[in-house]
Amino acid sequence: MAKAPDLQLKVGDFAPAFTAITHEGNEVSLAQWMGKNVVLFFYPKDNTPGCNKEACGFRDAYDSFKEKNTIIVGVSPDSVKSHVKFVEKFSLPFLLLADEGQLIARAYGVWGEKSFMGRRYMGNHRVTFLIDITGKIKKIWGLVSPAEHAQEILPEI
Repeated sequence: MAKAPDLQLKVGDFAPAFTAITHEGNEVSLAQWMGKNVVLFFYPKDNTPGCNKEACGFRDAYDSFKEKNTIIVGVSPDSVKSHVKFVEKFSLPFLLLADEGQLIARAYGVWGEKSFMGRRYMGNHRVTFLIDITGKIKKIWGLVSPAEHAQEILPEI
């Protein structure tokens, strides 16, 4: 079973500001979403089994999030090109941010050592932040079950 990373950010903290490039090639920043709830979900890699399940769960619940004045934003260290393929393959209706330098992941404390089949490497931990309309962190999920995650978040908004 995966272990939740030790996060420095806590509920009630202001979410760290960031600017990044989306899969659409546009620059976005957290500040532009003030007045909306933001589900900022960090995931390891496009087109991998757990990430596919998590992204498709958000896709399937997208309208429910939209009704709650909430946008969904996925963040991984993958390139814009990789994100475009991921979005097209699964018809994802939300933004994916290319965090190739891991600046956002590091600011949120989700970049760190991981282990898979005895191999150690650096990568994104699967962590989700719910950011409220004022820019404060309302809830953090440090252990995520990819298939059910979207439904787990909806009641918290």
